[in-house]
Amino acid sequence: PRGHTLTTTAAMPVPIGINTHTAMRTGPVPCAGTSASAGSARRQKAPHANLRNHRRVSRSQPQALVCRAASKDESSSGSDSGAAPESTTRPSMGDSSKMSVDISPMTTTTTTTSPEKPDKKKPLVKPPTPLLDTVNHPMHTKSFNIQQLSQLAEEVRQEVIWNVSNTGGHLGASLGVCELTVALHHVFDSPKDKMIYDVGHQCYPHKILTGRRDRMPTIRQTDGLSGFTLRSESEHDPFGAGHSSTSISAALGMAVANELKGVANDRHCIAVIGDGAITGGMAYEAMNNAGFLDTNMIIILNDNQQVSLPTQYNAGNQDPVGALSSAFARLQSNRPLRELREVAKAVTKQMPGQVPEMTAKIDEYARGMISGTGSTLFEELGLYYIGTVDGHNMDDLVTILKEVKNTESSGPVLIHIITTKGKGYRPAETAMDKMHGVAKYDVSTGKQKKPTGGAPSYTQFFAEGLVAEAREDSRVIGVHAAMGGGTGMNVFEKTFPDRTFDVGICEQHAVTFAAGLACEGLKPFCAIYSTFLQRGYDQVVHDVCLQNLPVRFAMDRAGLVGADGATHVGAFDTAYMGCLPNIVLMAPSNEAELLHAIATCASIDDRPSAFRYPRGTGIGVDLEAEGVTGADERKGKVLEIGKGRVVRQGKDVALLAYGSMVNQCMAAADMLEENHGVSATVVDARFMKPLDTELISQIAKEHEAMIVTEEASIGGFCSHVLQYLSLAGLLDGKLKVRPMCLPDFFIEHGAPADQMELAGLTERHVASTALNLLGRERDSMAVLEPGQRSGGLSSVEGREGIA
Repeated sequence: PRGHTLTTTAAMPVPIGINTHTAMRTGPVPCAGTSASAGSARRQKAPHANLRNHRRVSRSQPQALVCRAASKDESSSGSDSGAAPESTTRPSMGDSSKMSVDISPMTTTTTTTSPEKPDKKKPLVKPPTPLLDTVNHPMHTKSFNIQQLSQLAEEVRQEVIWNVSNTGGHLGASLGVCELTVALHHVFDSPKDKMIYDVGHQCYPHKILTGRRDRMPTIRQTDGLSGFTLRSESEHDPFGAGHSSTSISAALGMAVANELKGVANDRHCIAVIGDGAITGGMAYEAMNNAGFLDTNMIIILNDNQQVSLPTQYNAGNQDPVGALSSAFARLQSNRPLRELREVAKAVTKQMPGQVPEMTAKIDEYARGMISGTGSTLFEELGLYYIGTVDGHNMDDLVTILKEVKNTESSGPVLIHIITTKGKGYRPAETAMDKMHGVAKYDVSTGKQKKPTGGAPSYTQFFAEGLVAEAREDSRVIGVHAAMGGGTGMNVFEKTFPDRTFDVGICEQHAVTFAAGLACEGLKPFCAIYSTFLQRGYDQVVHDVCLQNLPVRFAMDRAGLVGADGATHVGAFDTAYMGCLPNIVLMAPSNEAELLHAIATCASIDDRPSAFRYPRGTGIGVDLEAEGVTGADERKGKVLEIGKGRVVRQGKDVALLAYGSMVNQCMAAADMLEENHGVSATVVDARFMKPLDTELISQIAKEHEAMIVTEEASIGGFCSHVLQYLSLAGLLDGKLKVRPMCLPDFFIEHGAPADQMELAGLTERHVASTALNLLGRERDSMAVLEPGQRSGGLSSVEGREGIA
């Protein structure tokens, strides 16, 4: 409020869960809206100077500021109850309360030089966030000064840590961009100005500042907030995300649209992209086009130097971020300098001969004198490069963003910022993966609450099976696209580091790279999520299938994927792979069948092959009984190509299933027999290409009703079976057939069981469809009523987690 002060307590960081004794310094600075003169503001610079003094301190020890409200009646000790303020309205102009800063994020302490350690027996409480409590819209940050913006960023960080501990989600990336997000919303005007976050892993602070804070406890849950940016969720999300390297293209398209509509001078388009996503070829295609079009737009490269890729262009050789780097970045963003360059370019373009080329070279050399070593590539693409910038220094961020915003010049600008992934939370900063994607965790320790016991994940079984094959055949090679952890290839790499290739976020390159390996007689296994293989589809068609090269595709996360939602659903591979000639397609129904699929693909040397498998844990089958050998490195057996199997014999209805739906059909068969006296045959197709037409014909002739089911989209396995039945004349008689696949709409994030219910693919839906085919409509409807007991084991158990 006007006429009141903000008392700050600046100290070295005390992340949630960490307690240290630190000397503190305090000093008053004017609050937002104060009428203090510029001269007095300059004299009151102790806190700002303190921030600058820490610029060279390791980024693992940043300034941590957390506010609490201090009432008039507060005792002289300065302690309070530790509760967050109840009011979410902005303070009134006449409010006589004062604000103070407390470095303890989990418990409220006195503002003394030696705060007491919190009682370990006391339950952790949510940190107070008095500044954040006043922000319900980005416009509410406009009146904040640099000190308050830094404090707001820290409060947002604590809010992210607290919420994600209860929901799981993408943590490390969001913690690293709190200052950047606050600065962007302070300088620019969302939703008029478009802020596009690449992939979306780092969008949690953005959601908190754009009116969605109260819904953060629902993130990635059924009917809750998306874990990514989503156009239908908020006007502040101008472009949906989930897959990487798309932000620059989208921002460029919006910027060009603004020019065509004549509103470019009043609107800005900003793409925020990480050092991992920028390895994707699409990002460079977009930058190349942006440089050619010379359209006004801003690209912010968030470089946290933690991208786990061999393609990391930085390679740890980045110039240190310090006072000199800051000065250069400010000079590069200087408005008169940029406008002078634009005028000079306009003049020299009209001059004859080699003058324009000479002046361009002079400009390049002059810029090189003050630019970082990473600027050359971006300048060659036609972008004005500013960097490097300390991404946790609010003063620098706000100054540079304002300069760029207000400069009347044309062309794309790239601001290269350096951040710390997992910033401000010690468990994340010290974790190998910076706690990139996490399950629910204990805030004080960072220990994740992952389920114990039960079968390992399908991903783990894949890794062990591939290791077993590689031990027997030195030609087996592992290829993945920046997803070593997600695909299990990091397990393979520990045993065979020289035979594992991480090509970066480059699915197109991964596929053709594997094709090249196959040309030379090696056995590449290309492990790519079903949803990401879509990005390399032309290469699958043209470079692999057309040339009939024996590349093996391991398509993880096939089917519904729970909390990651529609952006990561593996729904379409049976359709887009099934229409291709020459390829062998498989879908294992359990972990033993997955190991058999790996062994089978390893044996196929005359054509491409692929197998899909779901997210989550195995169903716990007896591996030895299923023909798997080995304890730690489990080896499957080679299956006969194009042959399915009958897993349950019946006589009334045939349930023909592909992949994970075999388990739903087994549970449905139990329900039908126990509750309705219906005998069902369950068939595991195993192969989609080639189909086991002999087995399909047999069950079609032996049953009056058949259900064909898969956890994939229209146009996949069901369509192939119906095509065969039609051409074989098996639909000309009394046989009743119903396909069951995913519906023709995108299923958003939520609990796996909820998603299967919405898709109509639970065991109850299968049983209901069977009863309906048999003319028992009343029983069919009764099965779907709430509270009906299901039989068998659900194939969606254990699918929670992070992509």
